[in-house]
Amino acid sequence: MLSALRNFINELAGEADAPKPFEAADYQLAAAALLVHIASIDGEFDDREKARIRQLVEARFGLAGEEAAELIDSARESERDAVDLYRFTSVLKRRLDEDGRRQIVGMLWDMAHADGAVHEFEENVVWRVAELLGVSTRDRVELRREARDGAAPAPGGPWSRGKDDGR
Repeated sequence: MLSALRNFINELAGEADAPKPFEAADYQLAAAALLVHIASIDGEFDDREKARIRQLVEARFGLAGEEAAELIDSARESERDAVDLYRFTSVLKRRLDEDGRRQIVGMLWDMAHADGAVHEFEENVVWRVAELLGVSTRDRVELRREARDGAAPAPGGPWSRGKDDGR
C-alpha cells in the first residue's frame, strides 16, 4: 500500500520508476503472483516452497535462472501490493484458454502440496481462484488428486504461452 502511494506521488512529480520487465497485464506474472500467494498464505514460506516456485516457473514458462528469479521477485511485489485475487485471475482468464486455466489451478495445487501439507487457507484460495477462472469443481478436485499423487501436468503444453502470443 505504501509503495503504491509512493509510486503515485512519484508519477505526479514526474519521477516515475523505470518500466519493469514484467508488467501487471502479463499472465506469467499473474500466475507467479498466485503461486507466491499460495506459498505464503499459511504464514510459512520455507525453502521447499521457494524451490518449487522456481521449478514451476522455469518449467512451465521456459524461463532461464535469472529470468525466473526476476519474474518471482516481481510476483512477490505484485502479490504484496494486491488487494484481491481478481487482479491476477482477470488477466489469466483473458489470456488463457480453458485448458490453460485448468493448468494454472493444477500449479496452485502443486504449490499447496510443496511443503507436505495443504493448509485450509491454501484450499480456500485454490477454490476461489478456480471459481474466478471458471474451472469446474470436478476439474478442481481432479487436479488436487493429481497434485497429491505426484502426477503434475507435463511442463509446457498449450498454455505455456498466451492465446494471443502468436508463437
